This record gives sequence, structure tokens and C-alpha cells, in this order.
Amino acid sequence: MKEIKGMEYAECTEQVLSCAFEVSNELGIGFLESVYEKALFIALQEKGLKVEQQVGLQIEFRGKLVGQFFIDLLVEDLLIIELKAAKAIAPEHEMQLLNYLRGSTKPVGLILNFGTPKLEYRRYNNRFLKNL
Repeated sequence: MKEIKGMEYAECTEQVLSCAFEVSNELGIGFLESVYEKALFIALQEKGLKVEQQVGLQIEFRGKLVGQFFIDLLVEDLLIIELKAAKAIAPEHEMQLLNYLRGSTKPVGLILNFGTPKLEYRRYNNRFLKNL
């Protein structure tokens, strides 16, 4: 696996999931996504990871801006995290993350769903990048 900034994708994913399980266990279900986002931000920072909230992602077509989105969390400048507090991860959640990956140069994405009694997650590689 290609190493970026001293951290492999798998190692980064493991650390994020560890923090996500901590948040899920401590808060339980029933809160809004924004609560889980803030809690996970704190947990990731406490682990010493570089994390950013609500990172803008612009989509261009023929040199013109056609869309702007906001990534919930970006970890170590390589892992996009999309948070949900839903009954289940739905196909539209997966498409949202895949579109974020396609519109970025980030190699990995995670969907984390805090809306179920047991944390639900899915990991995706950015298949749109040529060097991955």
C-alpha cells in the first residue's frame, strides 16, 4: 500500500474507526449528525491526527464551477469521512461519498453511521485515481 505522509491508508482507517467506536459507545444513538461530527473531531484530535471539519469541495465543468459540497471531516489530508445518523447506510449515502472521492484527489473514504445501536461503516478506495 502506498504510504502518504508517514501514515498508510489502513492505519489511518483503523485509528478513525477506533475513535468512531469510542464516540458511538459514549454517546449512543439519537443525536444529530452534527453532534457526532463534533465528538469525532475531538476524539481524532486527541489521538494526534490532523483533522479538518466541513472542508469545501468544488466541482468544475469546462472550467466553470457547477457545484460545491462540504466534506464532514478530512483526516490526515487523505481520508474523507461522511457521517450519518440514519436507520441504515443507504445507496444515496454511498453515492454521496463516491462523488466526493471522484471530485477530489483523496485516496480513501469512510461512511460512518451513528444511527444504529452498533456503529455501521463502509470504506471505499478512490477508484477514480490512476495511482491507487
